[in-house]
Amino acid sequence: MALFLDVHTLEGVTAEAVAEAHRKDLETQSQYGVSYQKYWVDPAAGKIFCLAEGPDRDSVVRVHREAHGLLADEVYEVEEHS
Repeated sequence: MALFLDVHTLEGVTAEAVAEAHRKDLETQSQYGVSYQKYWVDPAAGKIFCLAEGPDRDSVVRVHREAHGLLADEVYEVEEHS
């Protein structure tokens, strides 16, 4: 499985709205073999960052599309290092 970090830019984003969208991701993810791990919110900058594990970039995007329609502006395949 690959690891993906996606970036959303949304004006007026709130932690509560992102929590609800993340809940919907969790409900949908298993259909696509994806596991959303964590997310971070920077309300001042209107940025949301989501970390997911999945078989490919398209599967990660499909989860967001189906769960709530809030598609990321950018999706990066990343490697974890300590």
